[in-house]
Amino acid sequence: MVKTPSQLWTIPPLENGDKLTRYEFERRYNATPNLKKAELTEGIVYIMPAVRFRSHGQPHGWILTWLGTYEAATSGVALGVEPTVRLDLDNEPQPDAVLLIVPEAGGQTRLSEDDYIEGAPELVVEIAASSAAIDLHGKKQAYRRNGVKEYIVWQILDQKLTWFSLEQGEYLELIPDNEGILRSRAFPGLWLAATELLAGNMQGVLKVLQTGLQSAEHEDFIHKLGSD
Repeated sequence: MVKTPSQLWTIPPLENGDKLTRYEFERRYNATPNLKKAELTEGIVYIMPAVRFRSHGQPHGWILTWLGTYEAATSGVALGVEPTVRLDLDNEPQPDAVLLIVPEAGGQTRLSEDDYIEGAPELVVEIAASSAAIDLHGKKQAYRRNGVKEYIVWQILDQKLTWFSLEQGEYLELIPDNEGILRSRAFPGLWLAATELLAGNMQGVLKVLQTGLQSAEHEDFIHKLGSD
């Protein structure tokens, strides 16, 4: 008599290019050891490669310095670094950075019981290699559709930074003012000297930001957050 071995129910590993639901993506992600970063974009799995210094790690640090300075001066907002974001059933990205208005101050996201962001952060930042990256295609579409108010994409190889603002369901590119400064509409006082950032001049970036933090619009924003 031949004995049939009992079947072992195992969770398949997460593979680049898999087409999964968000539930199945999370199940495989949690069961895959030594996986640093993977994302679900429009139902497709993307596993991120190792991070290089000049083409990602350093620019990422500069962005976090800029956003972290704004967070420190603005009660009611929160900065997240590569957080898992449950956007919808087909999208669960890990953006390089998010800046959100906390739920208690009237923000449009909430934290789940297992401590994940659910909903669309007010601002998302992605650092991309070039314009060919998914950040300007599938992710942009998912962020727009789910109501991310502002979306910044820094294309390192192209030496270009694009800041999109959601207007009537479409992303329109923010235009610098006469002094070359980009000004957030979702976060008053969040000003960016993009030319200085691209040049790696963080002193210039923070100087312009400090001017924004001292503006009347930023003061009004803090009062508004405190009153919600």
